[in-house]
Amino acid sequence: MSPTTAHAARTPTATDVRAAAERIAPYARRTPVLHTEVDGRPLSLKLEHLQLTGAFKLRGALNALLGGEPTDRVITASGGNHGLGVATAARLLGLRATVYVPETVPEAKAAPLAATGAEIVRLGEHYAVAAEAAKARAEAEGVRYLHAFDDALVVAGQGTIGLEIATDAPECDTIAVAVGGGGLAAGVRLGAGGREVVGVEPEGCQSLHAALAAGRPVQTPVDSVAASALGASVLGSVPFEVLRANPVTPALVDDAEIVEAQDRLWQEFRIATEPAAAVPFAAWLAGRVPGERPCLVVCGANADWRRVG
Repeated sequence: MSPTTAHAARTPTATDVRAAAERIAPYARRTPVLHTEVDGRPLSLKLEHLQLTGAFKLRGALNALLGGEPTDRVITASGGNHGLGVATAARLLGLRATVYVPETVPEAKAAPLAATGAEIVRLGEHYAVAAEAAKARAEAEGVRYLHAFDDALVVAGQGTIGLEIATDAPECDTIAVAVGGGGLAAGVRLGAGGREVVGVEPEGCQSLHAALAAGRPVQTPVDSVAASALGASVLGSVPFEVLRANPVTPALVDDAEIVEAQDRLWQEFRIATEPAAAVPFAAWLAGRVPGERPCLVVCGANADWRRVG
């Protein structure tokens, strides 16, 4: 096992999250927390869609590239946001990036990805197909492969969101996040300072629920309006180890609830999110997020938007 692989496979800690926060601070935005009320109930929103690239994935990519073995090139696979995060982090750090994406990647994610100057390879209907091809190429060419969520440095980087909430909004007692491969949920759980973390999944993408039921990560179906971002068919083994030792509260929402939450975020705040970022708000609207002052992570806004008039 190479030093990079060994580092990727180990289980991260809260100390790693604090180290990540210092490491990425010169490059990533410290996104604001909005305190508000909806339907007469207090609510806070971590506006991570205001991050560079429009999504939280930049944090993990930066931390992995800055904290791992020195390299001048990286290969990854992504449903869109992780690839954009890696490509942007590579550009900021002067590295070359190759990103494999599914053929189904939304144009709202594909266009900014191409604009980074990274090499883009479209392959397969789902993330898993693109990921296998990317890993095979990285191994064949001796290039570092950076996993979207199953990497200790990536998890620690995403955890800086939880650390910022704990620091900037200490009154928040619960944090709700969307779950795909588990990197965000695991990282936020480590960075949240002991707060309850709710991991919300679409009913059609239940990698966390399936892993908890089986006692290990297992293959699950992928079928949801939020699948382009939350379509990991298997929970990452690194996130699973974190979440086994530091449990989160699982919750589910259906596609109709996700779309309704997208509409409400626009109506209430003029926030135009992609479906995945509305998942925590959908759970909160449905009464599935506990706490007197919950904070919901609005994790990305890479959806189609057109100016009219």
